[in-house]
Amino acid sequence: QVQLVESGGGLVQPGGSLRLSCVASRSIFTTYDMSWYRQAPGKQREWVATITTNGFTHYVDSVKGRFTISRVNAPNTVYLQMNRLKPDDTAVYYCRASGPAEFWGQGTQVTVSS
Repeated sequence: QVQLVESGGGLVQPGGSLRLSCVASRSIFTTYDMSWYRQAPGKQREWVATITTNGFTHYVDSVKGRFTISRVNAPNTVYLQMNRLKPDDTAVYYCRASGPAEFWGQGTQVTVSS
């Protein structure tokens, strides 16, 4: 079992930045791809970004050039640096580990509003 705990969400003005964190309860990055998803009110959950076990990164087109996914092995943390935020980025952001099993965090709210 793996617990994922997200943090770093909040209220930010358009054009601002936030950095989300996802801490895993144990070392998993060599066997699990790590991803961020988001779900806006009334919409389906949407994939945002992935960092693979080999360190390759992938992004949905709407965040390319603005968001960066990264990870550090100590202490088992995945980050999502979000720059030039837009109101359309408002959502609950979730961390997901996918590999031999699948685990999700509880989510962190991001609100982009003036």
